[in-house]
Amino acid sequence: MAIDTSRAFKPINIAVLTVSDTRGPDEDTSGDILAQRITDAGHKLAARTIVKDDADVIAAQLRAWIADPAIDAVVSTGGTGLTGRDVTPEALDRVKTRDIPGFGEIFRLISFNTIGTSTVQSRACAVVADGTYIFALPGSNGAVRDGWDGILAEQLDSRNRPCNFVELMPRLREV
Repeated sequence: MAIDTSRAFKPINIAVLTVSDTRGPDEDTSGDILAQRITDAGHKLAARTIVKDDADVIAAQLRAWIADPAIDAVVSTGGTGLTGRDVTPEALDRVKTRDIPGFGEIFRLISFNTIGTSTVQSRACAVVADGTYIFALPGSNGAVRDGWDGILAEQLDSRNRPCNFVELMPRLREV
């Protein structure tokens, strides 16, 4: 990470969405990892919930957070695989303004170093939706660590150089 210590850190408000048909609050270890990393990095955990693998339900929750001016970004975990119930990318398609294609590409590159070619089964992705960043990570603890530690920790740090997602936030709604 190329942190410019002459710049001020700007914390942002991040919501965590766990997508799962089987996990409840006691089993949501990937959500726990994200929440801890968000607060350890100095950001605010703005909201956290668990929803079923249902594109309508996921999209409704995302729309509520997109409409909330107190939420700058959403990081989801789960629902990015290849099975019929894995519908998080489809839910993002329903709410997005534009894609961030490099996120999924870099995630799979980082993940390859951890799990090898099994990373091709991941549909990790990211979008901007009406000025809110949404990052969709797989549901495993390792994938959450790869996504946060390898991409989001740097890109959500306003001091990261040469550029970062935070400095673009004021311009995300430009037309």
